[in-house]
Amino acid sequence: MRSSNSRKNRRNYVQAAAIFGITATAAAPAMAQAWEPTRPINFIIPAGTGGGADQMARFLQGVVTKHSLMKQPMVVVNKGGGAGAEGFLEMKHAKNDPHKIVITLSNLFTTPLGTGVPFNWKDLTPVSMLALDQFVLWVNAEAPYKTAKEFIDAVKAGDDRKFKMGGTGSKQEDQIITVALEKLTAPKKFTYIPYAGGGAVATQLVGKHVDSTVNNPIEAVSQWKAGNLRPLCLFDAKRSVYTAKITATQAWSDIPTCKESGVNTEYQMLRGIFMGPGATPAQVNYYVDLFKKVADTPDWKKFMEDGAFNQTSMSGEEYRKWVEANDKLHYDLMKEAGFLAQGK
Repeated sequence: MRSSNSRKNRRNYVQAAAIFGITATAAAPAMAQAWEPTRPINFIIPAGTGGGADQMARFLQGVVTKHSLMKQPMVVVNKGGGAGAEGFLEMKHAKNDPHKIVITLSNLFTTPLGTGVPFNWKDLTPVSMLALDQFVLWVNAEAPYKTAKEFIDAVKAGDDRKFKMGGTGSKQEDQIITVALEKLTAPKKFTYIPYAGGGAVATQLVGKHVDSTVNNPIEAVSQWKAGNLRPLCLFDAKRSVYTAKITATQAWSDIPTCKESGVNTEYQMLRGIFMGPGATPAQVNYYVDLFKKVADTPDWKKFMEDGAFNQTSMSGEEYRKWVEANDKLHYDLMKEAGFLAQGK
């Protein structure tokens, strides 16, 4: 007959073995989960060249290459047809292909809602939010308007649709903001003129072919530096945190918010990364880690400041919940504006 001490020792041994087994089992997948690309990465941009998404994607590619952050090359590909539907549908069909990633903007929500294209953000795998992009109300530097309120008052006092608002695409973020501004100019409306990308939009404003734009900072900063454009207000709840001078006299932080200027409208846009359906946690983690490495470089910090980005970042469940909430937000905004495709 075994002694009580013997039984106790055996019980402790079994418990220890069980714990060790659980630990070993938990550790094994962690070791097995290591993954990295085995061929070049296609970095899809669901937008045209020159715009904010294009500039950010090409910048990311440059930083990854400069600092040798991955072994395989990253190839940037513009797929902007159908307001980005071309790129999103390619990603939707890239099931179990970890060698394709996409940079997203608000057309992640607006394109399927406005066109009825068979795509939804849930067809993709969220990776990480890189930042939130701002919007600025811009006019030509030679325009008489010095404040956002002066401009809105002029639109309200002018003939209906006399003022031309240039923007990227139709039924997308630029036009959504325009419709929001029209609540303040009612009953007068803008004539909204869509272009392929933010670069073309800025060029049209410099050439005085439109009266205003709501371009992202990065899409118009070079024209601002050159003295061709004037920022009237920032569509955010708070002023920018960036205090370095962009022009001889102004920093991003010198631009008042639109609400501060008496124009009660705000809107920000996602700059995030997604993979195709079926991506494994290990594959997602690889890209989360990759873009964290990018964010740690001085190059990224300068890019964020030059483009006046809101540096909110997230991944995992927090990111998924943010995307889900913003999908609902865009549905509500587009429904109110009458932009939803039939059946939505």
